[in-house]
Amino acid sequence: MSEVVVFVGDGLSAAAGWEERFPEFQVHNLGVNGDTTDEVIARLDDVVAAAPDAVVLQVGTNDVGWHRSDEYIVRNIETILCDLRKQLPTARLLVQSVPPREEDFTSVIRSVNRHLRQFAPTVKARYLDLWPVLADAEGRLSAEWSTDGLRLTEPGYDVWHAELRPALVEALEHPLTVPVSTQPA
Repeated sequence: MSEVVVFVGDGLSAAAGWEERFPEFQVHNLGVNGDTTDEVIARLDDVVAAAPDAVVLQVGTNDVGWHRSDEYIVRNIETILCDLRKQLPTARLLVQSVPPREEDFTSVIRSVNRHLRQFAPTVKARYLDLWPVLADAEGRLSAEWSTDGLRLTEPGYDVWHAELRPALVEALEHPLTVPVSTQPA
């Protein structure tokens, strides 16, 4: 039986075609167009119900578009990761950076990503930084991967997949162990 991998996030994840890109896994794509971190928090029971071996989280770009502060976005993503770790103690968690978008949002996105990189290890999650492959020199989503500065083209998804595949495979090769209680039964 192959590993169960749940992809959760916003429309970028919803449109990624993860089922076709990862045919060796039992993929559940729980990405939803327009979702913010608040909606992902509200849907965490669906993630847990899938009993995943791995959860791949990609969310935050719609929060940025709604002009939510970096503190708000980080707090919500930390809540998501903490709740997932509590409810899925042996699942591999892979949190991805908030992708670049219009230049006006660059400083907020960079701040969120810096915090996520630092926080991920505290809940035994891996952090995948997509910024280097998706951003242009000005910090926008590269026109090479997007026609509107927000959504990815098929080549953009190919670049994302090329970064994600080795990180996910490596995470699945290293199972988490749950600490055994030393208390007498």
